[in-house]
Amino acid sequence: MDVNDAFWGCSLEELKQGYVQEADRYICLLCGISTEEGIIYPEDGRYYDARKFMGKHIESKHGSVFDYLISLDKKLTGLTDHQNSLLRLFYEGTSDDGIRKELGIGSASTIRNHRFVLKEKERQSRVFLVLMELLKERDRHAPEIVNVHKTARMVDERYHITAEETAKTLSKYFPEGPKGPMTTFDVKEKQKLILLRELAKRFEPQRIYTEKEVNEILASAYEDYASLRRYLIEYGFMGRQPDGSQYWLKD
Repeated sequence: MDVNDAFWGCSLEELKQGYVQEADRYICLLCGISTEEGIIYPEDGRYYDARKFMGKHIESKHGSVFDYLISLDKKLTGLTDHQNSLLRLFYEGTSDDGIRKELGIGSASTIRNHRFVLKEKERQSRVFLVLMELLKERDRHAPEIVNVHKTARMVDERYHITAEETAKTLSKYFPEGPKGPMTTFDVKEKQKLILLRELAKRFEPQRIYTEKEVNEILASAYEDYASLRRYLIEYGFMGRQPDGSQYWLKD
């Protein structure tokens, strides 16, 4: 299962709980780790079944589903910085007076107005979600759109990519298949994004890599591994420590 596709394709209830069930496995929508029915998982001297341990994982690794979602790029949440701050404080249970002091808001009525605006945004989102669901049932001409990866940065028209464009690009620049060498990286930005998305699949989730290991993996695809490494970080596919000592595939 592609966790990124599962994240965007799951139901609201599944997204709220942070995981989906696939056969006898529970898969975290936030990072892709899975647990399996029939296995007992130890944690802090206690033992949990697969479902309960998944809940413990989300709590310990991600804080909460709310914490994870609110930290996504504003192009993905649709929230302004101010709305993001308000939602965080509302979720934490901060009093209106505390919020006024924290954000420098003049009056309680202003906070009430912000709450109204957020509630209005929720109503609009529900209507829009249903409209899109109904549209999918009728629109026979819509191309299959590739989902934006959750850790994407600088989301813009470069991310308007169809499955057909992806297949053509990969076929052209990975003539020996996606696990083989890449012919060039001197391509347009949209094509760069497609190639980087494929290269990111060569790294394992939850694993920490040294710079040498990253270079070796990327060098098997293209000689200018330094550029590939830099772009993987720039586009939000990978993270790294400031000193370059550790690299990882971002959740």
